[in-house]
Amino acid sequence: MKDLIASLVRRYYKKGVLIDTNILLLLLVGSVNQERITKFNRTQQFIPEDYELLIEFIARFQKLVTTPNILTEVNSLANQLGEPERSHCFAIFAQFVKNVALLDEHYVKSLDTVNTDKFVKFGLTDSGILTLSKGKYLVLTDDFKLANYLHSVEVDVINFNNIRIFNWK
Repeated sequence: MKDLIASLVRRYYKKGVLIDTNILLLLLVGSVNQERITKFNRTQQFIPEDYELLIEFIARFQKLVTTPNILTEVNSLANQLGEPERSHCFAIFAQFVKNVALLDEHYVKSLDTVNTDKFVKFGLTDSGILTLSKGKYLVLTDDFKLANYLHSVEVDVINFNNIRIFNWK
């Protein structure tokens, strides 16, 4: 598995990695307060070391790719944080979005997304990930169902849990 992950990183380091909602939320919450990761209901499946591992992993790519739908989900979930972490998270979120040198945001038309075969199963955000990423970007997610489906339709994907298990560096 480590060899496969390394191969995918080499293949996509210039093209970019599309980061799914939960992983992007881990990045933001960890940037505010790593101790909050295990206490926030939306990131409690992670530990502070996962944040460090994520930072090391995404540093290997020239671009982080996202969609407005992913950013909207992250915004809504981060809004559940209590103060002052909520405000700190939004400040970091704003800086993250403004950093155009690193962040590559792509709009996927909702009409295109709802016309995918699996829209009913996956919804707007995940169907948008499928529509955008095929043949273009590596997808990083912790969603087992999404990762398996993407793999089955030949979209390059890494389940973040595999990076965690193998402590890939």
